Amino acid sequence: MSRVFKFGGASVKDADGVRNVERVLRLHEKDPIVVVVSAMGKTTNALEKIVASFFNQTDEWTVILEDLRRQHHAVMEDLFPRKEHTVYQEVEHVFLQIKLICQGRPDPDFNVNYDRIVSYGEIISTRIISAYLNDQGWKNTWLDARKLIKTDANHRFARVNWNFTEILIQQTIQADQNYVIQGFIGSDDNLHATTLGREGSDYTASVIAYAINASDVCIWKDVPGVLNGDPKVFNDVTLIEQISFREAIELAYFGASVIHPKTIQPLQRKNIPLYVKSFLNPENEGTCIGKGTHLSPALPIFIHKTDQGIVKLSTRDLAFIVEENLSLIYNIFHRLGARVNLMQNSAVSSRFCINNDPITTPILMDELKKHFEVEFIPNIELFTIRHYNDEARKSIRKNRKVLMEQITPSVWQVAVSGG
Repeated sequence: MSRVFKFGGASVKDADGVRNVERVLRLHEKDPIVVVVSAMGKTTNALEKIVASFFNQTDEWTVILEDLRRQHHAVMEDLFPRKEHTVYQEVEHVFLQIKLICQGRPDPDFNVNYDRIVSYGEIISTRIISAYLNDQGWKNTWLDARKLIKTDANHRFARVNWNFTEILIQQTIQADQNYVIQGFIGSDDNLHATTLGREGSDYTASVIAYAINASDVCIWKDVPGVLNGDPKVFNDVTLIEQISFREAIELAYFGASVIHPKTIQPLQRKNIPLYVKSFLNPENEGTCIGKGTHLSPALPIFIHKTDQGIVKLSTRDLAFIVEENLSLIYNIFHRLGARVNLMQNSAVSSRFCINNDPITTPILMDELKKHFEVEFIPNIELFTIRHYNDEARKSIRKNRKVLMEQITPSVWQVAVSGG
């Protein structure tokens, strides 16, 4: 029975990272594995800048694209000293495709351009990694996720067509072979590239695992597993050894960065366990997420989200905020892909803590101003503590200005002004 391993951008950011992927795979040489890979390092960020330049018809994209090309060539020159290797032509062809797109005219829909260009980051990384693994004797077949992960045309936030995707994957992936495939990307019925949302490679791994009835999924991170807080933000964090599917879905919903929000549900439906392990210490146990497993050890779990903003909406005539207003507001949020993480209502206003996306937020503000008085506060941080206690809450409130706060029996959330 096949396994599914997912490696994120941090794990393949350079040539040493690619070599480490091979080292991890060698520890599981007896198992057929489908390897799901993200774009290398900060490639997606660079491609997003290219999209913005292309859409606004500036020349900035040429410099960014050439810099990105040099970065990937440096990795290839380290891994493939022989310049006649076919991977050079394969990667060069991808960069040429990006260049040709940017020399044309952008689609009026920004998100269509986004998916066309940003999707190439994963194509490049998997071309390099698949070729290197084959050279090292870990024989594998490179697959194009755009031909297997079929979605609707909701660009940047595409929804998977489960029936069609399952058929295509089952027809393509054989249980006794190794494969390398891209995370994050797919295509619609017209074969136009789509993306599943940032950090969507985890979701791709679970979609594939569901379709092939994989024995398990393992997400390889630069942390020991699921911790009860981000070690870059919180002190004295602890490894969570076991966690239930339900608990993991709750944590993902509130923004725990170690797990993509959509990842858990397909695995839960077929009871496929998910492991989160360190690619730096691959022999360690990490965290097991599965059916019926209890949270062990039982601790408060801290979640920190940056790049937040608070939107305050008021009716222009001081009329009450009623269901009709809220329906309109949430329809606008949904249409523009805005993620609401916290909300509060008063008689004549509503406040929403949202992901402050530099692309969609300005468009969102313009749309909301057609109907409401709008105030926007940027530079917000959102803290969530699941299974909180008084000591945990005090540690977050200390020396911070609280702008929004919400408490339930198991979850405490607070939005504070950032730096």
